[in-house]
Formats: sequence, structure tokens, C-alpha cells
Amino acid sequence: MRHISAIPMTLGATAKRIEKSHLPAHGHYAPTGVRRRRIVTAALAFGDLATAIGSAQLATLFVDSVHASPLGGGAVPILAPLLLVVHWCLGLYAGRGPSPIERLRLRALGILAFTTSAYILAAPTVALGRLVLFLACTSLMMLVLGYYIEAIVRRILVRHGLWGAPTALISCNEASQDLAKMLIARPELGLRPVCFVDDLVDRGEGMGRLPIPILGSLTEAAWLAANVEVAILVAPSQSTSIDVTHIACLPFANVVLAQDARDMQSLWLHPRTLGGSLGLEIRRDLHLPRNLWLKRLIDLMIAVPVGLASLPLIATLAAAIKIVDPGPAVYAQSRVGRNGQPLRVFKLRTMYTDAEQRLKDHLSSDPLARTEWERYFKLSNDPRILPLFGKVLRRASLDELPQLWNVIRGEMSIVGPRPFPSYHMERFDQNFQRLRTSVAQGLTGLWQVSSRSNGDLEVQKAQDLFYIRNWSIWLDLYIILETLPALLSARGAK
Repeated sequence: MRHISAIPMTLGATAKRIEKSHLPAHGHYAPTGVRRRRIVTAALAFGDLATAIGSAQLATLFVDSVHASPLGGGAVPILAPLLLVVHWCLGLYAGRGPSPIERLRLRALGILAFTTSAYILAAPTVALGRLVLFLACTSLMMLVLGYYIEAIVRRILVRHGLWGAPTALISCNEASQDLAKMLIARPELGLRPVCFVDDLVDRGEGMGRLPIPILGSLTEAAWLAANVEVAILVAPSQSTSIDVTHIACLPFANVVLAQDARDMQSLWLHPRTLGGSLGLEIRRDLHLPRNLWLKRLIDLMIAVPVGLASLPLIATLAAAIKIVDPGPAVYAQSRVGRNGQPLRVFKLRTMYTDAEQRLKDHLSSDPLARTEWERYFKLSNDPRILPLFGKVLRRASLDELPQLWNVIRGEMSIVGPRPFPSYHMERFDQNFQRLRTSVAQGLTGLWQVSSRSNGDLEVQKAQDLFYIRNWSIWLDLYIILETLPALLSARGAK
């Protein structure tokens, strides 16, 4: 692997510089430093406080204790500051990383500390069964409601330029510009690019892609120290590593080394010191038996009650389908399942009974539709779909409800790569097909909550790879929580 020096230390006699007047004014992007952190901390802490009190009140109603909480009237206000302190210690109020998936895990740890303290406080005076039920309900609601409330607060902070640490990208090569573009598109990651630092690039070069200034060198240390909280060193390619010998000279408290490693796991890595070398421990969590049992348990805990509750809705929809278009309301469609075995998935019919012939005729007569089909395997205006009624079911994914039976039978999981038809799978390379079918196919997945029909084959492949390589219970829970907003917004539905 080739090494580079990614840190422009001086300008040199002939290097190009940016005049001081070209530097962004202090606070131009958003309030920085202490003021920004105080606003972010106050907003997030208020959201957590409201979540804790609201969850406790809802749990009280659930256990049928209307007049007094099982913990006593003053217990929640007493313990709420503990929750805020724990979340602050876990870094949840910093206004920047970690990612939403990691934040979900940290939030669960904070709630565990909260409920443990509540148990110790209330155990001497409250009946054990009543207390356990109350704490279980409170914890679940705090986790779910807290996730959504934090997402709303984060969106507001992003809109006002308060979320995300002001970040400098050292060097202005193509890789760093791609990274900056991604960070701008995904503000929830908590790193907000405010400048590039590169002594080999003129300020006017490369500005067509991103409206981010390029500073001449690190000699602008005064502005950088006042406006930047994080620096990212970016290797320009996978075959090039970063020379980190000058990191100590950087005027930043937080430095991130970024290497393009999209072909390996990126979540849940554990650094290990191996003598004088740095090692990264990678765990294949989706292949550990205990994790598979836990995943199966969660599948049943969700699929059984939701399946039973949805039976009246499924029956009503099935009757409506038969009225709109006579024929079977529920059918089994052949897909590629685990280990490449055929999988019959159950669906409510949203298409005409002669759907395949309609598709064939449409693609043969419309070149634009054929191009769209070959790229997405979906059509914006699909002639097979039942008018109005079929589109509504598909946009809300209600046609997938019978697949809860596939989950109960152990043929599918709640979360996983979606089962594709064989003609869809054949478009991927053999290695990816083997990897994709090595895990249980899912009712929902990362592709469904992020891109859905808006993502082409490459996007589908990238997101499925990310899920398989980075799987954890927290990633599954994140996808489950994101599924509801995706369904309500019909994000990418066709």
C-alpha cells in the first residue's frame, strides 16, 4: 500500500493562498463552540425529560394505576436528572456523532441505568409484579418515543445549522470531496463540513461541486481553532494510506482518519493494540448461534401479536380485492430464499390476474418503460396494478402483511434483505448472491427504509452488503423504528 502525506503543513514560496478576507466570518455557518453545544444539550435534554415523564405516565395508565404512579408521585422527577446525566456521559448531547444506530444502543444503556435505579428505589414499597410491568412498559416507551423525539429535535437543529460539529477536511482531492458531499447529504452523522485545507489547490478550483471554501494551509490556525471542532484526514484511494506522523501538529482536539474501506465492516469494530501495531477486531455477529436465536425470538415477539391483530384488516382487504377484480385475494409468489432455496412468500394481490402478460405487452411497446424496468425492476406507471386500490396497498406495503406468516414459520425474518425473484437475483454477481442468501430474507430491510424503489441495483447491493456485514440487534431495531416513518411517507414507493 502506498503512503501519502495528506497534511499540507506550509504554503511555500510559490504556493497559492487565500486572502484573509476570503475566510468565512466567525459564526457564518452557525453558532459555534460553547454556545452551539449549550443549545444542542438543552434541546436534547428537554426532549429526554419529556420522554421520561410522558412514558412513565403512559405506563401508569397501562397498569391501571390512575391516581398514583407505582414509583410514587415524586419518583420520576427525582430520577429524570439521572437519565440526563447518564446520556450526557454517553455523549448523546454532543451534537455530533455517533451515528443514529450507535446512538440507539447508547440510549438503551441510559434507559437501563434509569430503570435499574427506579427498581432499587421502589422495590421496598411496590409489589414486584406491578413494578416489573411498570418498568418494562416505561423502558420500552422511553426507547421508542425517545428515538422519534430525538429525530424530530435533530431535524430542527439541522434546519437551524446547529447539529453537527464544524469539520475541516484536510486536502481537497476527489475522495475528500465525495466524503464532504456524503456528510452534507446525511447531517444526522453529526459532521458538518465547513472548509477544505489544501495548499496545492486554488480557491476557485473544485468549487463547482460543493460550496465549501478551500483554505490555503494550516497557517490559518487562528480561524481553524475558532471555527472547527473536528478534522478529517482522507486517503485519496483504497491503495493509498495516510501518513499520520504530523497529526500532533494539527490545531484540532478531534482528528478522524478516513480510509475508503466500503468492502469491510464499519460498525461495531473494536480497536486492539498489537504491540506497536493497531488492529481492528471484526465480529461476524450474524453467524453466531446465540445471535440467531435472539433474532428468532424477536421475530416471534413481533410477528405473532402483530399477525393476530392484523387478521381482521387482512380479511377486509381480501374481500375488497375480490370485489375490485375477481380471483384469489391472497397468493404465494416464488422468490429466492435462504441458501438459494425457493421461497413462497404470501401477498395480498394488488395486480390483475393476467399481470405478467400485461407487463410483457407494455415493455415491448414502451422503450422508456423497458429501460426503467431493467434498472429498478419496478415501474412508476405499472399497467399490472389494480386501479387506485392496488396502488394504495402497495404504497403502504399492506400487501406484505401475509408475510408475517412466513416469519412465524421461520422462513423469513422481520428484518433482512428482501426476497427477490430469480430474474432479479440473476442481475447480481455470484459472490453477492451467495452472501445475500446466506442470511434469512426479511419483511423489511435497510433498502426499504432508505431508498426503496428509488435505488437502482448498485444501491440495493451496497445497502444489503452494509446490513449483512454490520448486523446487530441494534441495526435491526433501528430498521424497525425507521420502517414506520418510511411507510407513512410512502418513501420511494411504486
